[in-house]
Amino acid sequence: MLRDILDFMKAARERDPAACGPLCVLFCYPGLKALLFHRVGHFLWQAGLCLPARMVSQLGRFFTGIEIHPAAVIGRGLFIDHGMGVVIGETAEIGDNCTLYQGVTLGGTGTERGKRHPTLGDDVMVGAGAQVLGNITVGSGSYIGANSVVIKDVPPDATVVGVPGRIVSIAGERVSVSLHHERLPDPVLERLVELQREIEKVEEELREAAVLRSRQQAAS
Repeated sequence: MLRDILDFMKAARERDPAACGPLCVLFCYPGLKALLFHRVGHFLWQAGLCLPARMVSQLGRFFTGIEIHPAAVIGRGLFIDHGMGVVIGETAEIGDNCTLYQGVTLGGTGTERGKRHPTLGDDVMVGAGAQVLGNITVGSGSYIGANSVVIKDVPPDATVVGVPGRIVSIAGERVSVSLHHERLPDPVLERLVELQREIEKVEEELREAAVLRSRQQAAS
């Protein structure tokens, strides 16, 4: 427990400019409380005490607005910022030093049993409102943009945006851990810009052809 508290405090200082001190993080960050509830629930779940484990999970949800199934496997240094509406499913696995923002869902896609929730590698960031669904793997160092819906595997150090999620890049460079949403590319907008350029090119060619015809008619 103490290690989790220290890891969370370190993560908050590194990833949240609003963190104004260790006491603020300790008493005012729901992500830390949710993580501690999960550690207790996970211990009970592994001991075969399913009902008490689920009760602890629901208690954590009541106090924090964050629902983590007690069977979920969570590594060190998880930072849940704001956290309201975060849902982490039963077979989800989260690596070390990951970051989740409010409204994130690591969920399933149906009623199948077995592994049905995502696996996140180390140093993965999932933006606000993003949905990562099904038995897929998000590679280490990847970034999922806000409100994206990811239903396919993501390679390491990738950036995913859109619905459904598309893998994009920013000048071939990995996205900074400061989570600059304004720097994320928009593949739909980029395609619209390309189409606009193609339309303008065709219009210019038509104008040139019309001028040429007018000159030919005047010469005849």
